[in-house]
Amino acid sequence: EPLRTEGAGPEDIRRPARVMQRVHESKLALCAALETIADALPDGVCRAECLRIASLLVPLLLQAHTYEDDVIFPAFVAMAPDAEPTVHRLRVEHVEDESFADEVTEILLGIGHGEPIANAEALGFMLRGLFETLRRHIAFEREHVLPAILAS
Repeated sequence: EPLRTEGAGPEDIRRPARVMQRVHESKLALCAALETIADALPDGVCRAECLRIASLLVPLLLQAHTYEDDVIFPAFVAMAPDAEPTVHRLRVEHVEDESFADEVTEILLGIGHGEPIANAEALGFMLRGLFETLRRHIAFEREHVLPAILAS
């Protein structure tokens, strides 16, 4: 299910932490789906699931990152002015994650449309690299950004 940040209710505008928690849940669900694909390699991969994840991955990340850049990070810096270097690093990670997700999406689309898996080991490594990176990013935000936002 795509993340919805547009049309957030008044409580979400006052409490960006709620939206951030939903963002994390959506990203973690995608990570779990990517892990399932990686675990099913090479012969048990569901092509329809590859297409589903390929259709969700980049749009969800772009929407989540835009919300974080526009709402979450300014609120974080307002609560912790010395966090500007941290926010810069998180924004750089967003760009890297989006680029990585583009590559994964292209491969998943190919598999979903019937292309053979050329190198299952490399693909598994790639998928794990993406979902582990996303999970680390989320863990950092939960430990450092979210508590500051909740205090606001």
